[in-house]
Amino acid sequence: MGPHLARAVSSSSVQPNRLLPPTIPVIQAAPAHQTSMQAFTDAILTALAAETGLARDDLKLETPRNPELGDFAFPCFPLAKTLRKAPPIIAQGLAEGLTQRLEGIEVQATGPYLNFRIDRPSLAKSVIESILAAGATYGHSDQGAGKTIVIDLSSPNIAKPMSVGHLRSTVIGAAIQRLHDALGYTTVGINHIGDWGSQFGKLVAALDRWGGDVDLDNDPIPTLLKLYVRYHEEEEGDPSLKEAAAEAFRELESGVDGPVRAVWRKMTTLSLKEFDRVYKRLGVTFNEVRGEAFYETHLEQTVQRIVDSGTTEVSEGALVVSLKQFGENLPPCILRKTDGTTLYATRDLAAVFHRWELYSFERCLYVVGGDQRLHFRQLKHVLDRMGLEWEPRMEHIDFGMVRLPEGKMSTRAGKVVFLQDVLDEASRRATEIIMEKNADLPDPQAVGEMVGVGAVVFNDLKRERVKDIAFTWEEVLAFEGDTGPYVQYTHARLASIRRKVEAAGEGSGQCDFEAVAEESTLILELGRFPAVLVRAAADAEPSILTQYLLGLCRMINSWVARSRVLGQEAGVTSARLALANSCKTVVGSGLGILGVPAPEEM
Repeated sequence: MGPHLARAVSSSSVQPNRLLPPTIPVIQAAPAHQTSMQAFTDAILTALAAETGLARDDLKLETPRNPELGDFAFPCFPLAKTLRKAPPIIAQGLAEGLTQRLEGIEVQATGPYLNFRIDRPSLAKSVIESILAAGATYGHSDQGAGKTIVIDLSSPNIAKPMSVGHLRSTVIGAAIQRLHDALGYTTVGINHIGDWGSQFGKLVAALDRWGGDVDLDNDPIPTLLKLYVRYHEEEEGDPSLKEAAAEAFRELESGVDGPVRAVWRKMTTLSLKEFDRVYKRLGVTFNEVRGEAFYETHLEQTVQRIVDSGTTEVSEGALVVSLKQFGENLPPCILRKTDGTTLYATRDLAAVFHRWELYSFERCLYVVGGDQRLHFRQLKHVLDRMGLEWEPRMEHIDFGMVRLPEGKMSTRAGKVVFLQDVLDEASRRATEIIMEKNADLPDPQAVGEMVGVGAVVFNDLKRERVKDIAFTWEEVLAFEGDTGPYVQYTHARLASIRRKVEAAGEGSGQCDFEAVAEESTLILELGRFPAVLVRAAADAEPSILTQYLLGLCRMINSWVARSRVLGQEAGVTSARLALANSCKTVVGSGLGILGVPAPEEM
């Protein structure tokens, strides 16, 4: 309890306005070093702390449900017990003192709440100037300084195509990484390639049997997919095929650098080259590309480490960790099968041990589909049983599956929509639309690529990640409604406004912020951008940002439709141009974090 509040409590007749000290410092909102709305919230919280004697960290502001009540609100209920007064009386008493402390912020007691409304020209000036001063770094912070975030994303399988299903892990993971980058974290994006497992035994055996009839070098992944599907179909009626595949995988796991490993190495090299073509179009890069095979030499020490923790047992000849104590009827985590071979879980445990030892991460995020929830529950429970205090930092960032109209995608059945084909078709269709709308565009193909690929990425990110996606061309490539092209068009429209104003030689004078004061709803939304980034990163939920951008763009286009920038009084044109440039900065920055290009022209 602060000294002023303590004094008030000791009085039999509490009068909150007496909490004022003899000299009242006026608190200016919007110091230059702070970011837009944070300046105002800091000013309010500082004034509240001084007025009540409470610690600033104990004070929380709310956003009124009814915007007409104000921009921020403080509920006085927590003070009622201490002050022994009804919250409305406390609010009324505090309002007078806070009014004297705050400049540019109106304070009003409304029932048990203190409502704060920022002076509109001050609001416009603070938000716009902070955005323009920060530029592309507006909304960024150093809250994550000194902390490392490891993100496991994309993770396609060697010799299999990247489908629209892989798109989800790739773009969700990359967006989560960029969100944390913006907040000052050290991020490590890892592409954990599936280059190990029994399926490689099937592929080696298939190539051995039918490889003379295929051209692996020129069309590697479709060729390998056909071989895999054929092998899977024929082995059902031919036990010798199953044995040949098993023998090939045993040789691969043996570590012998012979013909089997040479074939496996060639498949890996050709597949990675194909994957890189897709990643380049998506603008996705990785800090590390490690296959499961990297952990081959770590497996024995991983198993021994778990054995030494006293958590293992032998069940039907297999080495397992029982998870019965966690309920949920969880099956045991198998570390080594009866034939001595390891499993995916063993390699994943080796990987997380390696990542912890290398990075001492704040969070280790696995951007993997929801169908792997059981797998990650098992891994986390193994770490829990080992007594590792960092186990909670390992998080499964799950997402819904992509489904074809006739059912779930299956590599075994060959029902795959190739991601490369999706991007090609999206680019082609976007180019056609753009050439129809703007025949004078200098490079319509380049813009079509930006818009088409951006449409695919945005479509994936606009939904909550846990929801399934029913893949249809119409949904992915729609150019109307809540789409990526709509947000991109808004950015291009704002860029066009700037070009026209600059060409006319206007907009370089002093801003009359009174001219945009009435656009407080839009300006407040721009001021929310830093908080949106924080929440999207904390929740590992890029859709928070996509939905914010969609709402912001609707506000922007409404404002542009009713407000002329050119041909106004100098101060008015300058202020409206400054607002347009601020909007462009936020939209462009948001798109960049999502991994969606922001064209200057469309």
